[in-house]
Parts: sequence; structure tokens; C-alpha cells
Amino acid sequence: MTSHNQSLFDRAQQHIPGGVNSPVRAFGSVGGTPRFFVKGQGAYVWDADDKRYIDYVGSWGPLILGHAHPVVIEAVKRAADNGLSFGAPTEQEIDLADLLCEMLPSVEKVRLVSSGTEATMSAIRLARGFTGRDKIIKFEGCYHGHADSLLVKAGSGLLTFGNPSSAGVPAAVAADTIVLQYNNPQQLAETFAAHGPQIAAIIVEPVAGNMNLVKPTGEFLQAMRQLCDQHGALLIFDEVMTGFRVGLGCAQGLFGIKPDLTTLGKTVGGGMPLAAFGGRADVMNKIAPLGPVYQAGTLSGNPVAVAAGLATLQLLRQPGFYEALTASTGSMVEGLCQVAAETGQTFAAQSVGGMFGVYFAASCPQTFDQVMAADKERFNRFFHGMLGQGVYLAPSAFEAGFVSAAHTATDIAATVDAARVVMQQL
Repeated sequence: MTSHNQSLFDRAQQHIPGGVNSPVRAFGSVGGTPRFFVKGQGAYVWDADDKRYIDYVGSWGPLILGHAHPVVIEAVKRAADNGLSFGAPTEQEIDLADLLCEMLPSVEKVRLVSSGTEATMSAIRLARGFTGRDKIIKFEGCYHGHADSLLVKAGSGLLTFGNPSSAGVPAAVAADTIVLQYNNPQQLAETFAAHGPQIAAIIVEPVAGNMNLVKPTGEFLQAMRQLCDQHGALLIFDEVMTGFRVGLGCAQGLFGIKPDLTTLGKTVGGGMPLAAFGGRADVMNKIAPLGPVYQAGTLSGNPVAVAAGLATLQLLRQPGFYEALTASTGSMVEGLCQVAAETGQTFAAQSVGGMFGVYFAASCPQTFDQVMAADKERFNRFFHGMLGQGVYLAPSAFEAGFVSAAHTATDIAATVDAARVVMQQL
């Protein structure tokens, strides 16, 4: 009997490039047929063949409360009843802006947009407009959306398909992007010594999640803040992934580093297309209509998306939420490592808040090169084995995973048990 997933994939490829609307969904890295999902509830998703999976992708991070949380769904329904879009201000936009500025002390003013790519692209333009400089620093393996100047040696889907950059990016655009090694403060200092007066900003994932999960060192974080202060550059934390995923104060609160600008997405929209960028008031005041840096969006601050975001963020403020999420994620990582030791696998894993990374390597990586040295083919076999056991992981060795508040101790135990079966067969 033909799989419904396969039939849908065959049909999709007729009119959608690669059969998907975002590259990593195509299973190009791991091989096989992508799963077409028809339903999500709590920690679970069901595919077109009606097979249930424990989901550790969570729409690539936004669903920190799990799928179809009743409070979020009700908020969306109420908003939709009043209209889908106005292209004009609404009171809830103000409510969300107030809440974001309250939750993140570094954010004094904020602009809502519709995607993480839009947020990071706008933040870079703003940094250049504010400083009057052209060059930006990013780090190898960090992905900041698909704007031209940020697709140089990026992570995420580019790594999945073996491309360090993208075709269609003019050399002149890429020339103003300096790419350095993540967690290398010495190289960063040398770059500022050589190009300091030309550097508008550093943009960084404070916890890398698009080359798999890579934690920053304290020295690396401190060096970025100090060098930006010393040379008059802006520090941009791309918290599209880490924002409200690793803690209530995001990664900047977790590590005690105050960026000049922050980009947010994923969790901030509760599963709807919503993102934001914000920061120091003097910088944000350069955005139109107050200043000369232009940014606009027809669906920015969409009322349905804002309703989902507000409902989600309010639930995240419940006492003990992040302590429980962090403990649950840590428990799964510990269980996977124990199973690997029992079965003789060369394996490592780690977590931050509700994010985790698994690597078929002797230790957790600190750099892009170390990520690339992990055993990708063994991960691919592990991925398909887990899929067969009803556990849905990101279909790439270069993506972080996500645990939600809906994952119970039973779900975690079932995941570890599934890994035991799979690792015994690798």
C-alpha cells in the first residue's frame, strides 16, 4: 500500500520546488520521504498515514507550550472573530510591545514584524544606519535568516544541503560581511584591531542552534560586549531561536550580557508568523517614521498573531515554568547519554533551557569545525530509527531540538527507551 506521505510528496513536487516550502523539510540531509502532518496535540503530531510521533521539532521552536494549547487557540479564535488583518494599529500591539520591554531590560523600544529573517535584516540595516558604517561580523555556522548579507557561511538548511553560502548573493554584498569562528575571542579582537572604525555591528546567536546546539563561552560573550563598546559598534543578539526558549529573560538574561539590539521570533508568536526587533531607544528612534532608516510591513503586528504571542508569553510567566522545562530537557539528555554509554556509542548531548543538541561525537562541540567533524551518517541512521519508533527529531544533524512543557516524564522515558532500541542496532 502506498504511503499517503509519499503520495503527497510526489504531488507536492509538481508545483512546489523540492516539494516543500522550506528546504530542511525535504529530508534532503537524512534521505527518505518527509512526513506531512495533519494534526498536533500537546507533545504529539500525527502524519498523513495516521502515525503518531513524540515531537521534538515543535515547529522549529515556537511551540514551547506544545501543540494546540487551549489558551492560545482560544485567543486566536477570539482575535479572528474580529477580523484577520487591518493594516492599521491595534491596542494589542501596544500590549505586546509593553510586555516585551518589561520582560527584556535591554529592549526600550520594539518594532513588530512577521518573520525572523525580517527582524534580523531590519536590525542589520538599523545598525548600519545608526553607526554610518557598512561592515558586520557574523560567525561561521550561525544562521540569521535568508537576507543576502547574512547568508555567508550560514547554518540551518544551508548546512543540511552542504552549501556554506547561497547562489544569487552578489559578491559586493557579501564583501561587507566578516565571518569569524564562533567561540574565538582572540580572532574577534584581531578583527576589531584591523577594521574597528568600519564595523557597524556584531550579530550572533548567543546560543547557536542552527549548526546544532553550541554553547557560548563566557569569555566569548564578554569579548563581544567589550569590543563593541570600545569601537562604537552595536551588539545584536539574534534570539529568534533562544528568545523565551532558554529562560524568561532569554539568553541575554541567562548569561548577564546586555545587547544593543535583540531580534525575536518563533516562541514570541506562539506558533503564528510573528517576530520583532528592539533595543536601545536612541537606536530604535532611527527607524521610520522617526528616523531615516526605512522598514515597513503590511502584516506587521497582525492581530491574530499578536493574540497568540500575548497568550503564550503570559503563560510562560507562571512560577516554576522554566525550572520544570529545563529539568525535563536535561532529564532526556541525561537518559540519551546513559543509553549511548550502555550501547557503546560515541555520543554526546547537552541542553540549555528547552533546547537540546545530540552529536555522534566524543564531546559536545564548541565550534563549527567540531560540529562538522561529528558522524553525520550515524546520525541519519539514528534519525530514521527513531522515526520508526515514533519519535520525530529534526531531519538534520545540524539543527537543535526542542522540548515543550507538554512533554511528560512518560514521553521522556519513551524517547529514551526508543533510543535504546535504535542504538543497539546502529
